[in-house]
Amino acid sequence: MKLLLKQVIISDKLSPYNGLVKDILVIDGLIAKIDDAINADDANVVDRPGLTISCGWVDVFAHFNDPGFEYKETLESGAMAAAAGGFTNVFVLPNTQPVVSSKSTVEYIVQKSKALPVTIHPLGAISKNGEGKELSEMYDMYKSGAIAFSDGLQPVQTPGLLLKALQYVKAIDGVLIQLPIDKSVAKFGLINEGITSTRLGLAGIPSIAEELMVGRDIELAKYTGSRLHITGISTGKSVQIIREAKEQGVAVTCSVTPYHLTFCDEDLADYDTNLKTEPPLRSKEDLLALRQGVEDGVIDCIASHHIPQNQDNKVCEFEYAAPGMIGLETSFAAINKLFPHLSTEIITDLLSNNARRIFSLKKNIIKENEIGDFTIFERQTDFIYSLNDVKSKSKNSAFIGKELKGKVIGIVNKDQVILNEMSKNEGK
Repeated sequence: MKLLLKQVIISDKLSPYNGLVKDILVIDGLIAKIDDAINADDANVVDRPGLTISCGWVDVFAHFNDPGFEYKETLESGAMAAAAGGFTNVFVLPNTQPVVSSKSTVEYIVQKSKALPVTIHPLGAISKNGEGKELSEMYDMYKSGAIAFSDGLQPVQTPGLLLKALQYVKAIDGVLIQLPIDKSVAKFGLINEGITSTRLGLAGIPSIAEELMVGRDIELAKYTGSRLHITGISTGKSVQIIREAKEQGVAVTCSVTPYHLTFCDEDLADYDTNLKTEPPLRSKEDLLALRQGVEDGVIDCIASHHIPQNQDNKVCEFEYAAPGMIGLETSFAAINKLFPHLSTEIITDLLSNNARRIFSLKKNIIKENEIGDFTIFERQTDFIYSLNDVKSKSKNSAFIGKELKGKVIGIVNKDQVILNEMSKNEGK
């Protein structure tokens, strides 16, 4: 397939064309030519003012539910949602059935996703069957294609086990990903503990349930000299703890979700189960501290925390609703809406470059004769995200009906081109 991009802005710090406006011709996934003006009559042409391309975006925490829970999402439907959101690489959680805690389950995901347009990287479970009791076969999973290690939605609670895991992965320069929830403190909680939880009569989850975990895990990373990524931070104090750890030279990085940057516990006044998340939405003060952490560069990545839930798990009483929200398709537009003043370079660092650096992913430079792995997008269009826009198998998004900003036009990855909007000559 031939794809011709007309007059696009190239945003790639390593490219000789960085910051320039050029035509780009892609043939069978290879960047064949970059020039001021290119003619290719037999190509699909994308010609739209204000388009930008950057290195393909990376999401570090998404649940595709395959194997075992395919009624919520599959590798195929998850890949389509990721492509619609501009992601060419996605790290998928190990909380499947069976749990991804052996090389055979890693190989299953790697092999099944080879033909898909998005590169799907399995996260291997830190503990056997994700039970938090003994270490899994981490080295075997690493050799089979596990990108990093995490117990996903059931983070390691025992300090001794996490200590062993941090020591173990040093041999392969691996990274552990932890969701910051102390289950013993958060037990029975439904939303952030505060005025809103009291007003709504819902059991609260105190901020300390997160901050204890963040502090503990950082101390373990500091002691072992290993690399730790904390994902889904939700409180201002977590940002401050991580800021101080970075200043001390601890190898810790972190990510935040678009919905923790957009919503706070006050938005739960009507008991919208799509806003029941884990960690929970925090106070307005926490939300503003998270935004400041993004602008200051303390927060390294935007992670979608794409957690599909079927209708039965969301259309019910708040107490019984399962936590989580889909997010791959709305991550960019939500962030772009919140931070229109941030440069495109910073936006692509948050969505791509930082994750590639942290997890040692190959970066294909936007230049001639390079395999294409890039995202095509624009930052100016305001639109209402509707139910009809959802590509995911599940529809649990609090962004439905909300105004967002910026459109993903498509991706190029693995010799495939996925366009979200019709190109001039499509189908010819």
